[in-house]
Amino acid sequence: MLLRIIHRTTYRYHGSIDMAQHMVHLSPLDTPGQQLLKHALRITPEPASRSQTTDVFGNLRTFFSLQAPHETLTVEADSEVQTRAPAELPHSAGWQKLTWERVREHFRYRVQAPFDPASEFLFASPYVPRDDAFAAFARPAFKPGLPMLAAARALMERIHTELKYETDSTEVNTPALQALEQGKGVCQDFAHIMLGCLRSLGLPARYVSGYLLTQPPPGKPRLIGADASHAWVSVYVPFPPEGQNRVQRSEDPGGDPKTDIGNSLAPKPATAAGAWFDFDPTNNRCGWGSPGEDYVTLATGRDFADVSPMRGVIQGGAQHTLEVGVTVAPPDELAALQAAKTPAAAEPAKAPAA
Repeated sequence: MLLRIIHRTTYRYHGSIDMAQHMVHLSPLDTPGQQLLKHALRITPEPASRSQTTDVFGNLRTFFSLQAPHETLTVEADSEVQTRAPAELPHSAGWQKLTWERVREHFRYRVQAPFDPASEFLFASPYVPRDDAFAAFARPAFKPGLPMLAAARALMERIHTELKYETDSTEVNTPALQALEQGKGVCQDFAHIMLGCLRSLGLPARYVSGYLLTQPPPGKPRLIGADASHAWVSVYVPFPPEGQNRVQRSEDPGGDPKTDIGNSLAPKPATAAGAWFDFDPTNNRCGWGSPGEDYVTLATGRDFADVSPMRGVIQGGAQHTLEVGVTVAPPDELAALQAAKTPAAAEPAKAPAA
């Protein structure tokens, strides 16, 4: 699926800003499930300096500084991405034997045990503590002897069913435990809650930020700027010992299962010892590589703090207003909307939303 994403952020300051330094995560990743075809980052006013680096999680980030006084700041990321349909969760005999208890034991500390890079996603992070409340919420989904992927899917379904999605019910810095206690939140909260549940059981998982193609109401046109960023969870599972780096999947619904040994039949793993599987508790969707081909992965990290679309420090000014508009659409459709000068319809965004 070919998708174009326009993510526009505007700060309006009540008073002049003398100097500012900012960092943004707004460049989609190249992954086995998607290819970044085009990307442009437009900043107004023009920065005195800017540079792009790769962070410790493999995300592309841009730093820029403004040395002249300014009262507004606009950052617009314009990207074009080709996505592919994800592989289904594997269900061969080897994966069925890989219970969640075995995965937990794989990450239990042992002297001279080989290091698995995914272990860094086991620990508490700024937005996601490890807590008994998370573990208690997760236990009904993690029945003894249940395969790891089946348990993760059951947890995703439990969050989707028992928690209420409600816009403006939380702020960007609302603690995940608070969102769990009140039983409602937005996609960022659902992702943080799922991360807390998994990590509190000793299972590694990471936060994924990105976008989701949404459809306007029947009979209504798509509005430029009316979408929002999205968030979901990626769960790490070691390959079954019966055949490392193997997975069985069917290339078409009527075909015979094929065995993949690291070739292009399935997404390649993040490490040589295991793979990441994506779960979206907001929409109850999952897959190997992404929850669906209508998703675009922007960045991954321990939680939202690692992948915030934009953050910075400023000198001067007082209060400010923030406006965020996101549009996700096929390029031809978006070009037609822009030609027709469809009015923007975005509300200021306080947190990523589905």
